[in-house]
Amino acid sequence: MISISEAMAEVMGAASIEKRAVCAPRALNEAYDYDRPSSFSRAMRLGFGNVVVLLISGTASIGANGETLNVGDFRAQTRRTFDNITALLESEGASWKDVVRTTCYLRDIERDYAAFNEERTAFYREQELDPLPASTGIQAILCRPELLVEIEGIAIFRTVAPTEE
Repeated sequence: MISISEAMAEVMGAASIEKRAVCAPRALNEAYDYDRPSSFSRAMRLGFGNVVVLLISGTASIGANGETLNVGDFRAQTRRTFDNITALLESEGASWKDVVRTTCYLRDIERDYAAFNEERTAFYREQELDPLPASTGIQAILCRPELLVEIEGIAIFRTVAPTEE
C-alpha cells in the first residue's frame, strides 16, 4: 500500500495531470443520463505518473437505471451505497484498501448514526481494512427526499510498483 507521503512526493513531481471520468454502468448510471439530468461525474480519476487519485462523488442507493433503491430501509441503502462505491473502485483497479477518506452524509444523524456505524464497521471488517479511512459524518438534506445516506470518498493507489534503486 502506498503511503500518503510517497503519493504526495510523486504527485509533486508529476510532469502532468491526467484526468478522466470514472463510471460503473452495471451498478449505477451516469447522472447526466437521468430523466432530469444532473451535471457531475460519478468519480474523477487523476493520474500523476504512476499514482492515481480517485475522487468519488456523493454516492447513494441508486440502481443501474438511476432509480432509488431500498426506499425507507436505512441499512439496505447503506449497503447498496457501499456496493456502488465498490463498483466504482473496481472499475479502476482499486479497492476499499485504497480509500483514505470518506465523508458520510445522513439525512437524520441522530436517528440513524448508530445503525450507520454498525453497517460501516461490519463492511470495513469484511474488507479487512487496517488502517480505517479518515471520515466525517454530517447531517444533510440529500438530493432526493427518499435517500437516507450518501457517501463520497478519496482513494489513492499506484498503477505500477515503484522500482528499487
